Order: sequence, then structure tokens, then C-alpha cells
Amino acid sequence: MGVALVGGGTWPKPGEISLAHRGILFLDEFPEFPRSVLENLRQPLEDGVINVSRATGTLQFPAKFVLIGAMNPCPCGYLTDTERQCVCLPGQIIKYQKKISGPLLDRIDLHVEVPKVNFDKLTEETLAEDSVSIRQRVEAARQLQIERFKCIGVVANAELSSKQTSEFCQIDDKSLQLLKRAVSHFGLSARSYFRIFKLARTIADLGAKESIEFDHVAEALQYRPKAD
Repeated sequence: MGVALVGGGTWPKPGEISLAHRGILFLDEFPEFPRSVLENLRQPLEDGVINVSRATGTLQFPAKFVLIGAMNPCPCGYLTDTERQCVCLPGQIIKYQKKISGPLLDRIDLHVEVPKVNFDKLTEETLAEDSVSIRQRVEAARQLQIERFKCIGVVANAELSSKQTSEFCQIDDKSLQLLKRAVSHFGLSARSYFRIFKLARTIADLGAKESIEFDHVAEALQYRPKAD
């Protein structure tokens, strides 16, 4: 399974993460993958490349992809359900959730809980924002980023280095104080700190805002993993 994901073999070939280069890699039932396999995602999520070493040498494959992982809250799936009772033991829940390491979680920018949709929600006539409008906003935001970074060889906020993030993702004092309190209270890593900046910049771009505002930073903080 590891070879299929990261690449390799007697004659090394690219794996799924390289085949998903500049695209999306979707892993359903995320914790069901062996932990050793998931840990192979850490380097490409950070560097955008994957190195495959063999006795004859090392090959480097491109791996700039968007990772989307889906998981249940527990083995039975009903831990957060308001209508059905979870039948898992506490130890089973902890073991299941700990299959995804902290360093790997730290490299995932958006952590979103999706509750079960009740019947009234399914049948209501109120329409959400349509896909066409969402696509237009995303395309406009991507174009903003391409223009902003055309002189440094970067095409998206997520690809900024720490130094570049400090240059292109500046915030005001009020937002900085909020971020400072969050880092102290939740024990956020340096990696999380810079990822919050880049995510806030993306939220601002989606709203066609020239500057990162307080609300953008606050929203970006809400997407970090919740403390136990």
C-alpha cells in the first residue's frame, strides 16, 4: 500500500501522490490506512516533492497536491450523533483517533466536523450558494494569487515559505494579538502559526479583500484541530 501511495518498486514509478500533482488526493476512511503509510505523507505535504531511495540512487517525484481525508469520529461512527448512541469503548475511540499522528494533523490546514444532516434540512427549500458562484469566487482568488506571486515563482498561498509568508501575509496589531493568545492557549506549533497566516490570506482572497482582516484570522483559527 505504501508503494502505491508514494511510489517505488524495483524500477521506481510515481505513486498516487505524484499522480495527484496539482490536483486532489482524496483518502476516505483516513485512520484505516496503516500509520506507517500515512506518515509517508509528511514530507510531500511540507516540501511538495517525494524522494524514493533505492540502492542505485534516489529519484524525486513532484507531489504538490491538495490532501482531503475523511474519517468517522470513532470506529462505530456515532460518537457525535445526537440520535444514536456510540457503542465504542473509550480506549477504542482513543486508539482510532490516534492513528493519525500530531505532526501529520499539523500539516492539514482545515479540520471540519460535518454533523449528520437531519430530515428537515434535507427537505427545506432554502438554497445554499450555487456551485457556479463558488467556482467563480475560487477562480478569482486563484487569479489574484497568481498575479501577486508572479515574480517569485509561486502560484498559491499554500506554497509560500515562512519568509515569504511574513512578507505577503501581514496583519494588523489586533489580529496579531488574537493569534498570539491562540498560540499560547492552544500550544500551536511554528508550522501552525505560518499556516494560519496563509489560510487567513486565502479567506481574504475569497472575499476579494486586499488586506487580511481580524475576522479572516479568527476564521482561520477555527479550522485548527480542536484540543482534547
